[in-house]
Amino acid sequence: MPLHNQLLINGYTNSAMKSEEAAVDWMQSLVNDIGMKTIKGPYAAYVDVEGNRGLTCTVMIETSHIALHVWDEPSPSEIQLDLYTCGELNVDKVLQKLEKDLGLFDYHYLVLERSRGFSVVERNRGGYNGIVDTLFESQMDFE
Repeated sequence: MPLHNQLLINGYTNSAMKSEEAAVDWMQSLVNDIGMKTIKGPYAAYVDVEGNRGLTCTVMIETSHIALHVWDEPSPSEIQLDLYTCGELNVDKVLQKLEKDLGLFDYHYLVLERSRGFSVVERNRGGYNGIVDTLFESQMDFE
């Protein structure tokens, strides 16, 4: 049975990426670094709307998709990444690349296995203002 892992990351950076070209280059390097294969994209767009200024970059991969969002109005800036794959997932490589290249810090992540409902496979232990810990203290599966 194939894997169906989804990695969700929320965190912060002091150096928000604003260049669409840089985002496309970074996303393609992420795909390569984690051994995935691009089938379409990456595509990036900067939204210049007060209260929602930031960059979104997406790529379709052979095993599903990756989406990156970086909002630059708050300080520090917010980063969110959603990576869904039916293949192998190396969480450490993804986190290290975000830390090294985009300055990700004070982050929280969650890995869901989605082949039969939603099961929490892995999460960091810090919690996000207590919200993640509260939601998953009960070890809920959504089957």
